[in-house]
Amino acid sequence: MKQPFLIVALGLALALPAGVSVLAGEQRETPLVRAVKRVAPSVVNIHTEKSAQERDSVFTAGKSRKINGMGTGVVFDDRGYVVTNYHVIAEVEVIRCSFENGNDYDARVVSFDREHDLAVIKLDPSKSLTVCPMGTSSDLMLGETVIALGNAYGYRHTITSGIVSALGRDVEVNDTQSYRNLIQTDASINPGNSGGPLINLDGDVVGINVAIRAGAQRIGFAIPIDDARKIIARLISSEQLSQSYHGVVAKDVKCGQTRHLLVEQALPDSPAAMAGLKSGDIITKIGNLEVVDGADLERAMLGRAIGEKVAVNVKRGDTTETIDLSLVASPHGRSAMAMEVVGGRATKIDDPAAEQYWKLWGLKLQPLPTAQRQLIGSRYRGGMRVVEVRSDSPASLNGISKGDILVGLHDWETVKFEDVNWIVNKTAELKLPSVKFFIVRGQETLFGHLQVASR
Repeated sequence: MKQPFLIVALGLALALPAGVSVLAGEQRETPLVRAVKRVAPSVVNIHTEKSAQERDSVFTAGKSRKINGMGTGVVFDDRGYVVTNYHVIAEVEVIRCSFENGNDYDARVVSFDREHDLAVIKLDPSKSLTVCPMGTSSDLMLGETVIALGNAYGYRHTITSGIVSALGRDVEVNDTQSYRNLIQTDASINPGNSGGPLINLDGDVVGINVAIRAGAQRIGFAIPIDDARKIIARLISSEQLSQSYHGVVAKDVKCGQTRHLLVEQALPDSPAAMAGLKSGDIITKIGNLEVVDGADLERAMLGRAIGEKVAVNVKRGDTTETIDLSLVASPHGRSAMAMEVVGGRATKIDDPAAEQYWKLWGLKLQPLPTAQRQLIGSRYRGGMRVVEVRSDSPASLNGISKGDILVGLHDWETVKFEDVNWIVNKTAELKLPSVKFFIVRGQETLFGHLQVASR
């Protein structure tokens, strides 16, 4: 009895008017399909390469081999700024980005936050890129449909869907990496998805995919986009990247559809204060850019020339005003990527031991900031940057140059002044006439010997 019914049903389908096929097409284009279409142009597939050194001991250089990596990123500024996970680009030498339309670009690391596992990379597009529509994670609901996009196992532009399984998860990955306040989802997240967007059915980014639970089924995690945007604002700070200063201290206010940037303070004698910006103002637009949060504020200021005036629209009570703000040179010096800067302030070589090494070897050393320690490779926990070498000194005669990073003396690491001082005293105690040094220069680890007998 079932077979004739099936034949009749098929016959009816063939006899329906042509307009019904249009209806069928509309039914196929579900909210999920529309969400993916909206966000796909701004999803970046990332391919990386790095060298792995094969060494017999901590400070012995050996052969190197190339390791390929993969990940995903999200365009958050049309000039080519992309956010991804730090672990995607950590210690890599080559970053290649590809888009849905087939365009490929080389990229470089701009800044990163190892603790929160986020990084900003920059590519140089021939025309403006499509910016990912940013949503909010403040109103996510348990059971809400979410979609993960990314370079899963190298399969570019892979899409998986699921639901929000839990909110506010704290996850410890290993001894050195842990996360707080993550979104848990059962949308399949695989290696290569890291750094990609987790979106809702509106096509808005609500999270940055970051980790999976090894051995589990459909347990993945994402950094809430509201948390990620705060880190992004710091990573692209105009003061750090452009050395320009505005003096705005503001707070992201996000609660569902209520999203704005609230001015908490205009720092004294800053451009913001001189322009008349006040506590309680809501910044709505800077130049041509609509402002929702601190990341937008820094995007709008980034790359502007010192002295350039920029129009800032603010909502003050029931009125809207436009003020002109002129950027000035940062009073805190150059950025952390160009100098030794921690927390916006340049570190000083004020350790008493510093003078000792200058007299002994002709070296001036400075500890690497925490944020830069991973730049010298996973084999070393840190090092001391050589900021000056005296001509005709033991350091100069043995090939040490300004900019080198001292990572070891004899069998011990050199992360801080205390390390170097202990080693000098120890080698003197052992009556060693010289000590073997290890420096990192570019991608190479080099070594030589320094005299330590007389001080």
